[in-house]
Amino acid sequence: MSPVPKIFLKHLNKLEPDAQFTFSPPRLKSSSGAAYYAKVGTTSEHPQYTAEAESLKALDIAAPGLVPKVLASGFFTGDDQESESGVGRPYFLSEYKDLRSLSSASAKTLGRRLAEEIHSYKGLNGFGFHVPTYCGQTRMENGWHSSWAKCYDALIAGLLSHLTSSGYFALRTKGEQVRKRVIPVLLDPDRLVVQPVLIHGDLWSGNTGEDQNGQPVIYDPSSMFAHNEFDLAIGRMFGGIPPSFYTEYHKHLPKSVPEEEYDLRSDLYVLFHYLNHTVVFGGSYASGAEQRMDKLLRSFPQE
Repeated sequence: MSPVPKIFLKHLNKLEPDAQFTFSPPRLKSSSGAAYYAKVGTTSEHPQYTAEAESLKALDIAAPGLVPKVLASGFFTGDDQESESGVGRPYFLSEYKDLRSLSSASAKTLGRRLAEEIHSYKGLNGFGFHVPTYCGQTRMENGWHSSWAKCYDALIAGLLSHLTSSGYFALRTKGEQVRKRVIPVLLDPDRLVVQPVLIHGDLWSGNTGEDQNGQPVIYDPSSMFAHNEFDLAIGRMFGGIPPSFYTEYHKHLPKSVPEEEYDLRSDLYVLFHYLNHTVVFGGSYASGAEQRMDKLLRSFPQE
């Protein structure tokens, strides 16, 4: 067991004034039986902590109970005092969820709630997010864009900018062709009319589970306001989410028009995750990214 940091006790004593607490990081246990997730970062991790907290707060507004509720987050100084100026170390306190893998039933519930709640929560400022977020280890600068085509182009451009090794020359060249030939056409606002809706942003099976009541939970988000179909891509890339999720999802939120381009859009959105994994891990993910690029470029030949 570790001592409970004072910054957490300050908030926990408001939630449970008569309880005692023990800490085995990151799980913090109350004498009442309640459990919390608590972590403290380094001063260099400010953006990551802010990104996670802001993403979870937005998702909790859209779909209460579907994500762990953030109970407190911010920064504190060496004397364990809250820092209003953002100086010091970041901290994060949320509900602790004891999870197991999604079942077919909880995946179906997740599909419905994602469609009806999260992907129905519209943004007021366009496409993007108000703080940088992190998809895995990769920083997404975000900001706001007037169209989904511009927003997605910025995401792909950002990933390509990380691939500076000479071994990625061909991949970068094809990536620029995707930006030039595919994104402006396939995501043309006159062709694909979409609203900016909240997404999880990293929704693969490893960031999903069900609680002890059989209800779905999602976590570790990289949220933004985007085309809803973008949120389905990484789950298809890695598999592991039961098919009932996709079936139920599209019962409540049909494929965007033009529906016949759904698979092409899926390839374009999966490309983002292949590129991101190439940035982080390299290796075979680069060939997966290049395969998607080749398919997309064949569908949109050079004029």
